[in-house]
Amino acid sequence: MTSDFWLIVGLGNPGKKYEGTRHNMGFMVADVLASRWSVNFSDHKGLALLGRGVAQLDGQSFKFFIAKPLTYMNDSGTAVASLCSYYSIDPSHVIVLHDDMDLDFGRIKVKAGGSAGGHNGIKSIDKSLGTPKYGRVRLGVGHAARGSRAHENTINWVLGGFNATQRRELDEFLMDGADAAESIMVNGIQKTQEKFNGR
Repeated sequence: MTSDFWLIVGLGNPGKKYEGTRHNMGFMVADVLASRWSVNFSDHKGLALLGRGVAQLDGQSFKFFIAKPLTYMNDSGTAVASLCSYYSIDPSHVIVLHDDMDLDFGRIKVKAGGSAGGHNGIKSIDKSLGTPKYGRVRLGVGHAARGSRAHENTINWVLGGFNATQRRELDEFLMDGADAAESIMVNGIQKTQEKFNGR
């Protein structure tokens, strides 16, 4: 029997050297939600930092887990599949928060299903869950310079930090990402898309 818990997963890489980088947008939004919902993280089998609780949203109670995988980005699916299996959570109750280079900084797109768009964390989760049909909050970080060293540029870009203007806007952007995750729980994917995708 599936549980009525939601699993919200922020993607990123563990460790000091990755803190505050574009690729850790998912971790940052997970931290905003954890602070908003007064949740502390503890270790789950060495695979993820995990918090749990009940959120009161729009007069309703939602039981949730928030996870930050410790497996490094490209193996995120191992942690997500383990949590879904352990707590009997259906993929339709999974929301993944992640950076997206196809969107300009500050843009948010919500989706369920569809392509991984070259994001290795999403590819790993699709493979481990056996389906792409879970909620995704895509957080725009803009694109690296394209050209002959595109692959190298991309790696340096996602593991790089934000410029001064972006840093000023970052807190509000992260709160928008957290709002989008809450909206999926309360209103579902489609209504949340209508609210956030056109901004």
